[in-house]
Amino acid sequence: MKAVAYETPGEIQRADSLVDIEREMPAPQGRDLLVEIKAISVNPIDTKVRASASPEPGEWKVLGWDAAGIVKAVGDDVDGFEPGDEVWYAGELTRPGTNSEYHLVDERLVGHKPKTLGFAEAAALPLTTITAWEMLFDRLEVERPVVGAANAILIIGGAGGVGSIAIQLLRALTDMTVIATASRPETRAWVESLGAHAVIDHSQPLAAQVEQLGLGAPGFVFSTTQSQLHQDEVVELMAPQGRYGLIDDPERFVINDFKRKCLSVHWELMYTRSLFQTPDMGEQGALLNRVAGLIDDGRIRTTLTETMGPINAANLKQAHTLIESGRARGKVVLEGF
Repeated sequence: MKAVAYETPGEIQRADSLVDIEREMPAPQGRDLLVEIKAISVNPIDTKVRASASPEPGEWKVLGWDAAGIVKAVGDDVDGFEPGDEVWYAGELTRPGTNSEYHLVDERLVGHKPKTLGFAEAAALPLTTITAWEMLFDRLEVERPVVGAANAILIIGGAGGVGSIAIQLLRALTDMTVIATASRPETRAWVESLGAHAVIDHSQPLAAQVEQLGLGAPGFVFSTTQSQLHQDEVVELMAPQGRYGLIDDPERFVINDFKRKCLSVHWELMYTRSLFQTPDMGEQGALLNRVAGLIDDGRIRTTLTETMGPINAANLKQAHTLIESGRARGKVVLEGF
């Protein structure tokens, strides 16, 4: 089967940063599904792993987590899927990725694809949806109000993949006022189209802009990018006893700054459940099924903004380059081989 992989980590500009290869077809065992990959999307984690993580000696590393496809075969312990099912999922860090014609995935991480979306539209969503859902509802518990705070949340990086779906989940499932950041005309228009009530510019001081909205101090902040740059502003603008979440990896993060206001700090990594094989791994498949229902009911839409052609090394290099530029809006998808 065809796949895209690398032997040596490094910069995307290298000729061998991503290479078209042939691999043997894997066989499902236990709770595995063998999925024929129809579409994938590219996330910042793809670029971070490619730049830094080496495969085992003599092996190729296949990247890719988001996928939509068709179940071709199932392991002996699978319950809930059968060949022919259309599925979507985000996979796990410790197994070969979805940049291949066929892929093995634990059924507990998999949902049935929304009926109203094509494969490319569906592939844009799983990783960012799980990340946003777990942060909003499991970590920040946005349905539990912060006493004395405005019923509002600030999403830093609203036009990115996670921000784009977080805005929609909040609008569909809560009555919160959603403030999102965006710095360019096209990204401002994008987050407004997704339902943000207000948009502020993250290239300017945040606290003063939030104050000018006249809503009061928000009880929640969800930082999807550049958390290190905005930390002081976040502490200033948040209500006491608020809850702050981040998903990036700031080089410097002084958590002591959050103490005076008793602000709780929450990290989210959607791979934690699969990395540690937690008893609630199946929650990821369940939430994908719930979101599929929201999509099929017309309450949420895909965040796909660009399709870069079939899945091959040349097109994946273009996608990685765009992600690393920091100027991506929504999600970038590749479809077919």
